[in-house]
Amino acid sequence: MGDNTNLTVRSLARADEPQWRRLWSAYLAFYETEVDEEVYLTTFSRLLSDEDPQFGLIAEAGGQPVGLVHFIFHRHNWKIEDVCYLQDLYADPDVRGTGVGRALIEAVYAAADANGTPTVYWLTQHFNTQARKLYDRIGQLTPFIKYQRGEIR
Repeated sequence: MGDNTNLTVRSLARADEPQWRRLWSAYLAFYETEVDEEVYLTTFSRLLSDEDPQFGLIAEAGGQPVGLVHFIFHRHNWKIEDVCYLQDLYADPDVRGTGVGRALIEAVYAAADANGTPTVYWLTQHFNTQARKLYDRIGQLTPFIKYQRGEIR
């Protein structure tokens, strides 16, 4: 599937739930994690809500869902305008390297531009070498290291 001429990216719709679930489950498995059913239901509902700052897009090749991206607009203390966090990005293994990931990121860039949000950022793990080849071409690596809440010692 090396031809991306029939690739489209569109907003997530309620009817996409089974394919969205398949794609997001594969994404979570890549990062060796699982979530409860309530998280699936809540996340999908948030992605479809007009009142929530979370959004989801689906990439289709030949009319079949092959990738997804989730992103969130939020405030930032160092800026007047919001920033955009590209939280989840996934392409089926058989379409990687065909432009699906790039198309999804560029769609987030376009949504951010339409929202007046010039900053888009994301995280990945150091071992995600295939994706990092793309990220190095369309993004800028920062020196930040992520921490999260842990046990206080």
